[in-house]
Amino acid sequence: MKRFSIAVGLTAVGALVISGCAPGGGGDAGDDSGLVEGSSITAAWNQAFYSMNGNTSFGNATANNNINYLVLDGFNYYNNTPELVQNTSFGTYELVSEDPLTVTFTVNEGVNWSDGTPIDAADLMLNWAALSRALDTPDFDPGEFTDPETGEFTDAFPTDVVYFDSGATPESGMGLVSETPEVGEDGRSITMTFDQPFVDWELVFTSPLPAHVIAKNALGLEDNEEAKQAVLDAIESNDAAALAPMASFWNSGFNFTAMPDDAELVTASGPYIISDFVADEYITLTANPEYSGDNTANIEEITVRFIPDPLAAVQALENGEVDIIQPQATADITTALEGIDGITVNTGLGGTYEHVDLQFDQGRNPENIFSNPQVREAFMKTIPRQEIVDTLIKPIIGDDAILRDSQLFVPGAAGYDEAAASNTSADYAEVDIEGARQLLEESGVTNTEVCVLYASNNPRRVNEFALIQQSANEAGFNVTDCGSEDWGGLLGTPGAYDASLFGWQSTSLGVTNSLPTFVTAGINNLNFYSNERVDEIITELNTTFDEETQIELQVEMDRLLWEDFYGVTIYQFPEVTAFSDRVTNIDPSILAPTIFWNAWDWEVTDAGSEE
Repeated sequence: MKRFSIAVGLTAVGALVISGCAPGGGGDAGDDSGLVEGSSITAAWNQAFYSMNGNTSFGNATANNNINYLVLDGFNYYNNTPELVQNTSFGTYELVSEDPLTVTFTVNEGVNWSDGTPIDAADLMLNWAALSRALDTPDFDPGEFTDPETGEFTDAFPTDVVYFDSGATPESGMGLVSETPEVGEDGRSITMTFDQPFVDWELVFTSPLPAHVIAKNALGLEDNEEAKQAVLDAIESNDAAALAPMASFWNSGFNFTAMPDDAELVTASGPYIISDFVADEYITLTANPEYSGDNTANIEEITVRFIPDPLAAVQALENGEVDIIQPQATADITTALEGIDGITVNTGLGGTYEHVDLQFDQGRNPENIFSNPQVREAFMKTIPRQEIVDTLIKPIIGDDAILRDSQLFVPGAAGYDEAAASNTSADYAEVDIEGARQLLEESGVTNTEVCVLYASNNPRRVNEFALIQQSANEAGFNVTDCGSEDWGGLLGTPGAYDASLFGWQSTSLGVTNSLPTFVTAGINNLNFYSNERVDEIITELNTTFDEETQIELQVEMDRLLWEDFYGVTIYQFPEVTAFSDRVTNIDPSILAPTIFWNAWDWEVTDAGSEE
């Protein structure tokens, strides 16, 4: 039997991760059936995991954070309503004061890492240092130490600077906690005082990484408790000599594309722990025996296979090789799924949107082509947005496939219509080759090469790139192929490309959490964009609690982004989830991590069969 359901409609969504992107833990507690020994399930995802630290500019991707969500626990999470829920089985947070904004985060007693080491204030303090960058060496720019081929830091990276690659800025989020927090007498809590009010303070403290593992590797220590104390000592005394190697390890030490030789690198706090990882093939998660939270796993082993080709994912589902898929939707996918019995298919609009960003600085073109606003405008005029929607998206969801005309608002959300009416998105509804050609000629640019970064193993992106290349070349551009299977790690890398085609996936409902994409030097500001008024608006939004004023500010900001020729938005993703009748409790969320948000609730039934 095959069941189809269609759900179209979106709520306002905020924080973004690169979509093939949220760390954290939690979900509604499962039933009392508990772990079924020997049980296993296999899911498919379109991109391979490559970092257990999703809070760096390199690791911030859905492919990573799907896994990190299950192995790193935290203070809150979004369910699929979606609504923010406090994960009180991990710890609690308390608003101590509104003026100044003061918050205490406390880990519950008896909550341990998978190696049995208690999770405590050392983990929280290192998380603060990383996410706030309050102890970073001032004015250090890591750009010249980033490999344009991989997106990772090079061996030439200075060893004497403190630099946490979290993208924090002093005007928002954890960047506003510039004073070193106070450690509680219980040794499991810290109290943070913000420099000014911050509307989304509940969302800023994401899941910590194991401080003892970081300190042991960075400082050459062997004892876990000694390592934890070294973290506290270094932070409380602002010891740059100790903080520099810890920051370096926080940045890069958890990047791996196969099972690491050092088992401590997969030390987990969530319901699962990474137990096996074969490069470009699969990653396996096994129930964490040290986990004591509410979200205890029902299934002992979850394997995530990496299948970039959506049709191959459908074939794997039909063959019984995988149980759950959420491939990038195409017309061929929906047709293929219709021919499979014994599955359930859910179709609708998701929280991811497709867009093209232009590199304002440090592009691949020697003339830094998109530093010129005329050239940016010209290129935007050539992008066949409507043709992409008509050709690739309408065959999947029909008339619900529409252009997205806002950088900030989701279609249907409060403020979207106002933003679309006041910005210049309508100027790019259809291509204007003649207008683009004239602007390009007037610009005086002699090298018109534009190398576009995209996922070269993603069929829909390959088709989109071909349409963009053909159209832009007609206007006099020389569009070249920077497509890569490792595109996620290359985003934001100086000198790697001139324009990028990818999707941002929403992870929260916070009003401020898409802002790091546009604020100067924000973690998600991958195209070196900077506008003084936009920065001012973001600062205002950080402290604005009135929803009407929030919308007014975002409408103004959206208009400025289009007037600066930031790039174009194209469409909201159609989303298809399909799963075998042998599994139950698959209930995707519009927010990342979509199908994985309640993976601990998944159960294997007697229905269906493994072939």
